[in-house]
Amino acid sequence: MNEPFERPLPHDLAAEQSVLGAMLLSTDAITDVVDILDGADDFHEPRHELVYSAVLALFASGLPVDPITVTNHLREQGLLGKVGGAAAVHDLINRVPTAAHAQHHAGIVHDCSLRRRMIQAGTKIVQLGYDGADAAASLDAAQSELNTASQVREDPDSALIGDDLADMVTELEALQRDGRSMGVPTGFSDLDSLTHGFHAGQVVIVAGRPGLGKSTLGIDMVRSCSIRHGRPAAFFSLEMSRREVQHRVVSAEAQIGLHHIRGGTMTDSDWVRFARHTPRIAQAPLTVDATPNQTVMQIKARCRQLKRQTGLDLVVVDYLQLLQSGTSRRQENRQQEVSEMSRSIKLMAKELEVPVVVLAQLNRGPEQRTDKKPQVSDLRESGSLEQDADIVILLHREDAYDKESPRAGEADLIVGKHRAGPTATITVAAQLHYSRFVDMALT
Repeated sequence: MNEPFERPLPHDLAAEQSVLGAMLLSTDAITDVVDILDGADDFHEPRHELVYSAVLALFASGLPVDPITVTNHLREQGLLGKVGGAAAVHDLINRVPTAAHAQHHAGIVHDCSLRRRMIQAGTKIVQLGYDGADAAASLDAAQSELNTASQVREDPDSALIGDDLADMVTELEALQRDGRSMGVPTGFSDLDSLTHGFHAGQVVIVAGRPGLGKSTLGIDMVRSCSIRHGRPAAFFSLEMSRREVQHRVVSAEAQIGLHHIRGGTMTDSDWVRFARHTPRIAQAPLTVDATPNQTVMQIKARCRQLKRQTGLDLVVVDYLQLLQSGTSRRQENRQQEVSEMSRSIKLMAKELEVPVVVLAQLNRGPEQRTDKKPQVSDLRESGSLEQDADIVILLHREDAYDKESPRAGEADLIVGKHRAGPTATITVAAQLHYSRFVDMALT
């Protein structure tokens, strides 16, 4: 019964020796191998890790790489004895007649490394299953372990500040030349001008009082991303059914009154517009998930799956107060629970490298003011929402409180927090009969 756990981890010592021998023979082999291996820990033997690191250190410094220089480098680092002495380094060259097969041998080493990662992840997952911790939290940790093991190569966001300065200059010149947003377009030109779109890792809070159009605004953003620009997005609705979301998308895209769609009173011209826009909607890489009672961990797991299958550029969650904590342990209060979910959403955005837009309700603060305008402090249940968010957009419509308002049909997107830039109030047109907001210039 214990036999599977006593088997040695996958490795190929001959391949490891051949890779190192080739690197000692040829500078070209070094660059070939580096393109395949993730790092020194791809080697199973610790002494081979040390030799590989020494080769890369010399190569990066522009120094010659051969058995003599590598031996001297290891001696200076006090590591020569750990690799078996100078004779062990020289013996690596004798293990390989030519450096021509370095890439093939490196592929074998890397394949064994991936198999070891899978085994190690599986062992950790088994331990998580037995440790007695909260099951939902353990499942999320298990999914994270498997996701980490499946990532063949990670590009660390770490470098000396001057290393990629030339790339930054190129980006700045491109922005100066064409002014294009580098992020995910929101569908609103003034908002895109302010934020340059939404960027990977950002958490954007879109908040407002009930009935002002938060869901409509969230759907506008995924429509812009997927239908207008062909980029994959996911809309998680904890309030509406999937069919209701589809109705809103069709209403907005085809300019068919939402009440006609829901009431079964579409006219002939409505059907013509529906037929004209349906192919474009059907081809959009937009996933609508209306599974009720979801947790942040469940949404993150679904997003991981979507990113592997189709890619993922934007996530919208409607809405925060309907999210479940996903833990069996009772929190001391709802504020603490929302704080934990807020932090989890921020970590999700960074891990998945996508902007996450979270719709949220405001408390009754705006209704107690004369002008009814919301403030960031009106976010319900937790100040951590403001702290974790990169951008906070507050939705306000004067005509929701005053039917005779001269600003009927207008809505304000109040950017109350913008971590990477200025704040502003952006006015858009509220075409709620078509279930959408649009730029004022389009009215």
